[in-house]
Amino acid sequence: MPDWSQVLEEINNHENQHQMLSLSGCDIARRHYLQQVHNLTKRNVIIYYSGWLQKRVDGTEINDEDKNGFMTVLHELDRSKGLDLILHTPGGDTSATESIVDYLRSVFDTDIRAFVPQLAMSAGTVIACACKEIYMGRHSSLGPIDPQIIDPRLGQIPAHGVIEEFERALGEIKKDPDRILVWQPILHKYNPAFIGQCEKVIEMTKNMVTDWLRTGMFKSYGEEEAFLRSKNVAEKLADYELLKTHDRHLPPETCMSFGLNIRVLEKEPLLQDAVLSVHHACIHTFTRTQAFKIIENHTGKAFIKLMPQILPE
Repeated sequence: MPDWSQVLEEINNHENQHQMLSLSGCDIARRHYLQQVHNLTKRNVIIYYSGWLQKRVDGTEINDEDKNGFMTVLHELDRSKGLDLILHTPGGDTSATESIVDYLRSVFDTDIRAFVPQLAMSAGTVIACACKEIYMGRHSSLGPIDPQIIDPRLGQIPAHGVIEEFERALGEIKKDPDRILVWQPILHKYNPAFIGQCEKVIEMTKNMVTDWLRTGMFKSYGEEEAFLRSKNVAEKLADYELLKTHDRHLPPETCMSFGLNIRVLEKEPLLQDAVLSVHHACIHTFTRTQAFKIIENHTGKAFIKLMPQILPE
């Protein structure tokens, strides 16, 4: 398997060889390894990659515009071959996530496998849970599914954190009314409607994950058993008391202990090599180019978001 530096060397060689044609070495390497994954699995392969670790820019998160990317790269694929979705994302909008999964399932039903070379956090974990199985390596992590909620004044904050803080304040004030002076500035941030919105989005996320697990990963267990397994997994992934923080990294062993159907990449070395090479090529793309999000299939059809270039005055 080519490692990080070897993939970089390959990209440099491609750029030197194709400089006169203005071809990107990153594109050539990335598409070569995507095709390699397809050759091994004989399935459709799509990468859904965010450059949030390399670039601080709006749009790296899951959002409604991403569906345009999926529509672009799914066009003309043989839908009978199922989908292998290679994920690298910090998560994002809950409603956009629901819409993307609904769209992918309308195309491939539940014949979707998730591959997580490094991180699929928050709503990325939600997408992975909508697949029939999840491939992870020792270096891979999923995350808690407790949703983030956007407040115009506060920005993006964890819904569970808001409710936990609110309930703690009420408990302390009930025991000692004088504590209201301490908590008043904090509670002033949250109006009752906002608290209710947090509660609803938490319930919505758990219900989505439960339903997608029930109808996908666990559907072979029968209706009642599938529901119980799905609800148990969703509750654990959303358990703020258990997981403590929104950015908690959950390794394969933990995900298995929660009940998820995890396939270990190390047990399929050729597939592992190809998937990790795709990952390295994508990260090099974010590092060396203006790209901050890539949705691309194994045929080379791509939807790539670029950072705007600021022209000198």
